[in-house]
Amino acid sequence: MTTKTVWLYVLDTMSDWEPAYAVSGIGSTPFQLRPGEYVVRTASIGGRPVTTMGGVRILPDAALGDISPEGAAMLIVPGGATWDDDSNREAVEVARSFLKAGVPAAAICGATAGFARAGLLDAVRHTSNSRDYLLATNYRGAALYEDAPAVTDGNVITAPGTGALEFALHIFRKLDVFAPDVTDAWFNLFKTGRPEYFDAIMRVTQEAR
Repeated sequence: MTTKTVWLYVLDTMSDWEPAYAVSGIGSTPFQLRPGEYVVRTASIGGRPVTTMGGVRILPDAALGDISPEGAAMLIVPGGATWDDDSNREAVEVARSFLKAGVPAAAICGATAGFARAGLLDAVRHTSNSRDYLLATNYRGAALYEDAPAVTDGNVITAPGTGALEFALHIFRKLDVFAPDVTDAWFNLFKTGRPEYFDAIMRVTQEAR
């Protein structure tokens, strides 16, 4: 089995919680449908170290300009405090190249505004922090906006900053990380905290062995 890379764009002021459920699930093998199919790697502009909103220092695996859709399964682009300027333009252009190659790109919170400005949301159903938030970008996709915790349309996944759990759910489904029953139980476990959903995860994975 060939291992594919899920690239996580990391940036100064990155909102720590937004990609957390997704990358931890992708990197955690015990309940996966095909353990080892994916590896999460990080990339920043110029390969420079970044500091997240929570003060976590990250030394990226690669420079953003050096990554490509080849051998990649997805690009995840989180939010942060710098999406209202041009400092993340390179990340958006990398997302464009991934989508053009048929590789999914997932944006959450401020990153959805970056996608909107670049025209990446003009022809797909999508969501964000609010309709007005994206309207301020003067994009052309307003008619396709949905007030939802996460939306997938083709290879584009979007979510508001409050939808980190749903963002991960859509990513897991797109990548087929877990068996469908495990994915549903995982989501319900973290959404409700009810232990029967953990029991369901254990039961399904044991039956699959």
